[in-house]
Amino acid sequence: MSLDYPNHNEKAASNSDLKIALICARYNIELANQLLNNTTEALNTLNVRKIKTNRVPGSAELPFAVSLISLNSNFDAIIALGVIIAGKTNHHSIIAHSNALAFHQIATERNIPIINGTIVTNSKDEAIERCNGKINRGKEFAEAAIEIAKLKNRWTQKTK
Repeated sequence: MSLDYPNHNEKAASNSDLKIALICARYNIELANQLLNNTTEALNTLNVRKIKTNRVPGSAELPFAVSLISLNSNFDAIIALGVIIAGKTNHHSIIAHSNALAFHQIATERNIPIINGTIVTNSKDEAIERCNGKINRGKEFAEAAIEIAKLKNRWTQKTK
């Protein structure tokens, strides 16, 4: 996603029945909070009224929470948020790649849209730019969740 990502949510009134789950890691809490706030604000602006938020310790715990929620609820989409910043080891790459694979697997096996809202950067400055900068990643994640939830609902006959 980028600044040129088109907004396909022109009919915000039709978003009021969507149920969106937000799962956000607490690690890198200031940046994660900003990302969560941006995402929540965007969902509210786009008239999503059924939002449930949960926190987990870190980004490594996101796949379990997403899996649990996808099995035991009826959300239209799940947005997983986290901030993963490179350190002195390759641990950040392992977490980022394993999360992406897990989210794709859960989404396709359980037929629920999952938005991978993890910010993965090489430095804290890059993370700040992506969480607090000109590009509003939280808004992009919210828009993507709405668009793909509507696609799912349309093709599964949930709504016409």
